[in-house]
Amino acid sequence: MFVHKITEELSLKLVDLHNANELFELTDANRDHLKKWLPWLDGTTSVEDTRAFIQQNKEGYAANRSLTTVILYNGKIVGTAGFNTINWFSKYVTIGYWLADTYQGKGIMTKTVEALITYAFDELKLNRVEICAAVENTKSRAIPERLGFKLEGVRRSAEWLYDHYVDHAIYGILANEWKTDTKATR
Repeated sequence: MFVHKITEELSLKLVDLHNANELFELTDANRDHLKKWLPWLDGTTSVEDTRAFIQQNKEGYAANRSLTTVILYNGKIVGTAGFNTINWFSKYVTIGYWLADTYQGKGIMTKTVEALITYAFDELKLNRVEICAAVENTKSRAIPERLGFKLEGVRRSAEWLYDHYVDHAIYGILANEWKTDTKATR
């Protein structure tokens, strides 16, 4: 089982079926907050939907195609983060994440994404990490910007959000850029 301790309070753990109730309750409590930027909320209306999501992600992990973790802050699930896609041929991952509204502004997501990037480069020996966020989602975009990613472009009408399309800002960082940066400058 994948578990990664980031700080005394913060760790990542591979999502598991026993997390279904807590994860669904967190999702449900943050539905309005999350729905601004994530397209899957209407399809997550019960614990069974969350169990299906977890099972799909466990299969992705077993097949070495993805890694979905719950973010634990003082032992409590506060969001999810991970590699939505692992492309072994081209040696890159795409990172996705969300955090409960009441836990934002504490540096949790920046530390989480930093740990995932380090894992991708140092442990998985990948070459590239990519993060996509809706152009108007300034909080989500702040994470790659804070961590030294380069804005590589904008994908127009990249995602359908319930009743409209949103453009995505595409951020990337390469292994050699990450290694030459110092944490103090991030």
